[in-house]
Amino acid sequence: MRTLFRLLITLIVIIAILAGIGYFMLRRGDIAYATLEEKYANPESEYVDLAGGVRMHYRDQGKADGPTLVMVHGYSASLHTWEPLVPLLGDRYRIVTLDLPGHGLTQAPGDYDASIGAFVEAVEAFAVAKQLERFTLAGSSMGGHVAWEYAIAHPERLNGLILVDAAGWPDARADAENQPLVFRLLANPVARTVLRDLDNTALIRGGLENSFADPALANDAMVTRYAELARAPGHRKILMDLFAPDARTPATAERLAAIRVPTLILWGESDNLVPPAHARQFAAAIPGAELITWTDVGHIPQEENASGTADAIGDFLARVHAPGPSTAPAAVTTP
Repeated sequence: MRTLFRLLITLIVIIAILAGIGYFMLRRGDIAYATLEEKYANPESEYVDLAGGVRMHYRDQGKADGPTLVMVHGYSASLHTWEPLVPLLGDRYRIVTLDLPGHGLTQAPGDYDASIGAFVEAVEAFAVAKQLERFTLAGSSMGGHVAWEYAIAHPERLNGLILVDAAGWPDARADAENQPLVFRLLANPVARTVLRDLDNTALIRGGLENSFADPALANDAMVTRYAELARAPGHRKILMDLFAPDARTPATAERLAAIRVPTLILWGESDNLVPPAHARQFAAAIPGAELITWTDVGHIPQEENASGTADAIGDFLARVHAPGPSTAPAAVTTP
């Protein structure tokens, strides 16, 4: 018995040593903002200092005197996700894209209290700083959650609202195994603590491949960009904090009924991250909302179906800014 006990203790010690070695081999430090800016900023990149120590990265492109469209990216993404739409819409509209705190090239203080509500107020602070009195707000995935919460909190700012595979509804799917591994791990607070300091490139690749109907679109350059920007100082803490239970308030039909601006809902029917059924829930809950879905398109239509997304947004904005009342068409599903 004593020999067996010693063997067990020895095995535990060996496993602990190997785990420690593995942790330190996979551990990755921060990447300085200057290094990331040199690689991922471009001549259109600008910065604005907001209250609370946030230095927000944004791009102001397109037709300077056109109607303004502000676009907010999803979880762990950046304003780069909207770049395919800029040449397709920029001849008619002013396109303002931004990086939320903890994302892209935006800097936030170490004690930043990350939540959807905090992001809503970051967008509002940005609008005030840039004197954006009226605009249409578009949001993808988590950015969609930010967008519809903003529409409830600041309706006086908006001409229209665009939700692209937006988050917010509780996921009632019984089989959580359908979710990518990275999101199942992030739902566990212990796993979040461990993952924060590790090389998550493989998990990021898996999550991105699940985001597209065509996994090949998650190429090496995209995976590297996500992985490197996540290592900006302070970003990983914010990304993990966003999975805390109090970081977001779920959608309800009663809350969404308060949205009174013209609303366009865009969705990929092959979305593996946010169920297409949620698109129909948004459409039913938001008064007068228009719904367009695409077959063989996943969670990020602005990248997988840029031309279709741009056409839908352009048609919607033309109606929003047309003189007199406009009528939204019925729900449409396109190939």
